[in-house]
Amino acid sequence: MAQKEAPAQTTEVPPPQVPVFSAADLAAKVPAPKPEDVKSMDGILRAIYDVISGPAGDRDWSRFRSLCLPQARFTQTAPAPDGNGTVVFSWGEEEFIRDAREVFAKEAFYEDAIVNQPDTYGKMAQVFSSYESRHSLGEKPFQRGINTIQLLNDGKRWWVVSILWDSERPDNPLPAKFAKK
Repeated sequence: MAQKEAPAQTTEVPPPQVPVFSAADLAAKVPAPKPEDVKSMDGILRAIYDVISGPAGDRDWSRFRSLCLPQARFTQTAPAPDGNGTVVFSWGEEEFIRDAREVFAKEAFYEDAIVNQPDTYGKMAQVFSSYESRHSLGEKPFQRGINTIQLLNDGKRWWVVSILWDSERPDNPLPAKFAKK
């Protein structure tokens, strides 16, 4: 029987203009996180929803920043206003904070996960996380949808790389497996 050779290990070399960060570099660029927020995938998923939820007023944006890579992206898709096609809204971390701060200053916003379905490979995770949004605790949700959350584990903690979301609507219902806890 012939011996199979192990695949060769390669080290990818990015183009010189691409920033490269070590775990220590990343940690130095963000506020210190709460250890329970970043020690597990469940912890960071809870923290993501917790940090944006609350009564009208400001949020703990330092805590929000502590969860995310400095280059994190936040992207929303929605039907185009004329019904033809899709529009995409995309923010960097500071742009998202600027716009969310304006909205949250005027109205309460509470968002909870319904179902988190993670897939992992190596040090990365992709989580489909269905959600419900409310203006008041205990009220019927005004919106549901799915966040697709990309996470990275650097060996010391979890990081939010990006979040992409789309909302439920008549032509885009939540799949049954994401609709109930």
